[in-house]
Amino acid sequence: MKSRKLGQSGLEVSGIGFGCMGLNYAYSNTLDKKDSIALIRAAFERGVTFFDTAEMYGPYTNEELVGEALAPFRKQVVIATKFGIKIQDGKQVQDSSPAHIRKSVEGSLKRLNIEAIDLYYQHRVDINTPIEEVAGTIKDLITEGKIKHWGLSEAGVKTIRRAHAFHPLTAVESEYSLWWRRPEEELIPTLEELGIGFVPFSPLGKGFLTGKISKDAKFEKGDFRSIVPRFTSENLEANQGLLDLLNRFAEQKNATPAQIALGWLLAQKPFIVPIPGTTKLHRLEENIGSASVVLTNSELIEIQSTLKKIKISGERYPEELEKRTGL
Repeated sequence: MKSRKLGQSGLEVSGIGFGCMGLNYAYSNTLDKKDSIALIRAAFERGVTFFDTAEMYGPYTNEELVGEALAPFRKQVVIATKFGIKIQDGKQVQDSSPAHIRKSVEGSLKRLNIEAIDLYYQHRVDINTPIEEVAGTIKDLITEGKIKHWGLSEAGVKTIRRAHAFHPLTAVESEYSLWWRRPEEELIPTLEELGIGFVPFSPLGKGFLTGKISKDAKFEKGDFRSIVPRFTSENLEANQGLLDLLNRFAEQKNATPAQIALGWLLAQKPFIVPIPGTTKLHRLEENIGSASVVLTNSELIEIQSTLKKIKISGERYPEELEKRTGL
């Protein structure tokens, strides 16, 4: 697989990464540790060198399985994890105070069983801790050799600019796909201007863009999609036009809808590295295959023209969760 550089940082990763969250967290049909490790290693064997996790995935257990899975290949991979969310009274709350960051980094290093974190994201902006204070703590940790690069997740452009001015950001991780294109308005132009890489999570719309979720789909209580407005039966049916577009191009290109969706993302900017997740080997191979999908300029123009006629129905997050993004 061809590699890509995350902005001007020089951090080089595979063009398609692996989002590890869903292996044992947030969705139904999770895997046990043994099978999760086997799938991560299968990804590496097929050319993936960029793996994404977070201390809150599990919580905590996702980092452990990622660390164990990648131990034999540590020098050949880039591991990204996240800080800034803790469990308090049974709920997730933001905390990026210097003391909590230091506690988090030590915990992640231990669980991942590594000496330094390749890419360390603030998981969500903490309105109680100035981003300059966060950046200062991170800068100290980089000097101490515990972190190599840092980034932000789901942050707004004002925060990104302030953070980057204090200590250069390597990447920003946020949702971006054919189903959620708001980053095109401000985020992507800002990242391009500043030389920061972009790592889209949920590049397949939490599974919707694979075309395998019917309008009558029901999600278990523990599945995050059960509380996402876009996954109601009404909205799943209303958004079928997007799948019609993907199916049309998939047929033309001898590819799958998921491969067209990922190929479209890769074609947007050279500093974009999507991190689709899966629990199935054949889906992993399908996602990796998207790196070979080439969409011509005329095809991209046609997709863009069709997208303008498609109205996406339903919000991507419940209101309470959306309030935690774009700060």
